Amino acid sequence: MKNRKPETIETLTLALCIAVFPPIWAVAAPYLNVNTGAIALICAGVYVTNGNKAKDAPKLSVGFLLGDVWACLAMWLMDRMSLNPDIELYLTLFVMGGLAVLIASAAPRRIHLPSWLCGWAIALLTLGMAEGGYTGSYPLQIAVSMLAGVWYVGVFMGCVQKKLTDMIGRV
Repeated sequence: MKNRKPETIETLTLALCIAVFPPIWAVAAPYLNVNTGAIALICAGVYVTNGNKAKDAPKLSVGFLLGDVWACLAMWLMDRMSLNPDIELYLTLFVMGGLAVLIASAAPRRIHLPSWLCGWAIALLTLGMAEGGYTGSYPLQIAVSMLAGVWYVGVFMGCVQKKLTDMIGRV
């Protein structure tokens, strides 16, 4: 195997890890009463686009969880407004989107803005389709899936892939 290019080994170990680990989450999530398992894959994608940096996993997690909270707050606020629904949506997104940027820019080492905005969109979409919306168990299920995406599919799988790549590279 020493004749193989490092890129080939990385590709093969990534393919193996993608084939093994996300499907485990997909099968396990419903048994954990998590009906939003696919959200983990979206959040893992954001983790990967951030460079697969385990050191950034905490701030990505904070961003995703803030997005989930932000979606619940947005839905709660819109439930209490008595304007045209389009105007309510615009005003809510305008104010809360601007606030998210300002808050995240004040704490860039602790909050990853793209994951906050992505998490907000994911949660708004999911809660909008869920029975009970933001008042049921879905916000918690969303949070669990987001964290599974960052920590299980992102960080853990990345560590396993690195170990496999290193082992195969030494053979």
